Amino acid sequence: MKMHVLERKQLVPQPLEAVFPFFATPENLERITPPHLGMNIITPPPIPMREGALFDYIVKLRGLPMRWTTLITDYNPPHRFVDVQLKGPYSFWHHTHTFEETPEGTLLGDRVCYLLPMGPLGSIAHTLFVKRDLESVFAFRRKIIAAEFGTVPGHD
Repeated sequence: MKMHVLERKQLVPQPLEAVFPFFATPENLERITPPHLGMNIITPPPIPMREGALFDYIVKLRGLPMRWTTLITDYNPPHRFVDVQLKGPYSFWHHTHTFEETPEGTLLGDRVCYLLPMGPLGSIAHTLFVKRDLESVFAFRRKIIAAEFGTVPGHD
């Protein structure tokens, strides 16, 4: 099995203290997820963000509803948090979110390490559609974040 890594950075012209709370509110995950995934958080709000927090949601992957359980394993506001999948479509999912104050605003970082189930079939699925689907999800996220917080010229 091959570990896959997806990394993205985005600079927004807002201070760290204005940006971090948006991402530290799990309910906002629905806003930054493409509508076709049908993201529905089923853990009753409010969901307190902290190390050890658990929340459940349903997503539709290629039209099939799937339950996903997330655990926050590291929470260091306003600089970082890590979520891992306990239950869901991946054999392994580890998503590190970073937030760095810069002279232009806040640099957002995402690093997702993931493994697919089913060995060689998972590798084929990754090549055929999983990689492209994840890139599409993060491209959508980028647009919503830019609409929410603005963009820094030259850093699209």
